[in-house]
Amino acid sequence: MRDVRTTLSELYTSGETFALATVIDTSKSAPRGPGASMLVSASGEVTGSVSGGCVEGAVYEEALEVIRTGNPVRRTYGVSDEDAFSVGLTCGGTLHMFIEPVDRASFPQLGSVLGAMEEHQPVAVATVVADPSGADRVGLRRVVWPGHAEGALGSDGGRLTDALDDDARGMLAQGSTGVLHYGADGQRRGDELEVFVASFAPAPRMLVFGAIDFAAAVADLGSYLGYRVTVCDARPVFATARRFPTAEEVVVKWPHVYVEEIAEHIDERTAVCVLTHDPKFDVPVLKAVLGTRAGYIGAMGSRRTHEDRLERLREAGVGERALERLHSPIGLDLGARTPEETAVSIAAELIQTRWGGSGRALRETEGPIHRDSEPTGLLRSDSVEVQDEPKTVR
Repeated sequence: MRDVRTTLSELYTSGETFALATVIDTSKSAPRGPGASMLVSASGEVTGSVSGGCVEGAVYEEALEVIRTGNPVRRTYGVSDEDAFSVGLTCGGTLHMFIEPVDRASFPQLGSVLGAMEEHQPVAVATVVADPSGADRVGLRRVVWPGHAEGALGSDGGRLTDALDDDARGMLAQGSTGVLHYGADGQRRGDELEVFVASFAPAPRMLVFGAIDFAAAVADLGSYLGYRVTVCDARPVFATARRFPTAEEVVVKWPHVYVEEIAEHIDERTAVCVLTHDPKFDVPVLKAVLGTRAGYIGAMGSRRTHEDRLERLREAGVGERALERLHSPIGLDLGARTPEETAVSIAAELIQTRWGGSGRALRETEGPIHRDSEPTGLLRSDSVEVQDEPKTVR
């Protein structure tokens, strides 16, 4: 829902019934992962995508029918690799979809869920998507916050509710989304009942140090990729909100001081880009961030600057194992020249680090194009401790 939340909020506020189609599971080379959503309004207007165009037409027709009948449906789209170009997903993958009608009466907690997303607060939405027991629980949902939960899963769902609350909080802490299986009465050893849990953990952070033109381009692209971007520089004449309109915050402080203040909030999903290439800034801030759990730490500069920086960091007491975490010179070798091209190079390395790609041209590789739905690189969403966000002086 995160990718369509603006339109979702508008439709929900209007009071009309609309359809929400969500990818709940995938296999092989599916183009979108679990959690990808598409909205269809009562008038037929579409927002979002679940497959990049492969099955949108079929999902659209199902969504209109769901609005008409008021009954949710679970559908599977996909064909074998051999038959991939005849119907369905041309990539040969499989999408498992849940398409449900939504309005203010059927989903009274949606306003609170959208508010939590806006405020970067963690929340999980658990929806029953299959129930062969005949208990008619398909479409029932429970909204789970770290400290409380709302929503009933049937009159006799006590055991299921307890198990689901516990499991959903575990998934929320990991930032993971997927299908859980239970027995008809909530037994964890069963598999008759399917519950899709969509976790909405706070968006990952990007810390950009150095208020230069390259930083503006990196901030723009980082924001586009879904990061909450902070730009930090000790020079107030350069570190202004006007120069970095897409950044969530612009902080005027010595970079290493700022890192020390927020160190406990830097987790495995945090990306750090040090773009100052000035030793008096670089060395203190890199020493500080290399002591955190940040998943990606990159520093700009020439190869000569990089070698000099490594020696200075060693002299400052940074060990070799910590230095191995440093991506420097920052970015992939794309031949970038301009700030915008350099930002694309940095973003490419971020994506490669997160998903474990080779960084080579796809035509030179073999195997699935789309990686597994769970990150495999350093920027993992598992074992992330959700923290209260720090207050920052702009």
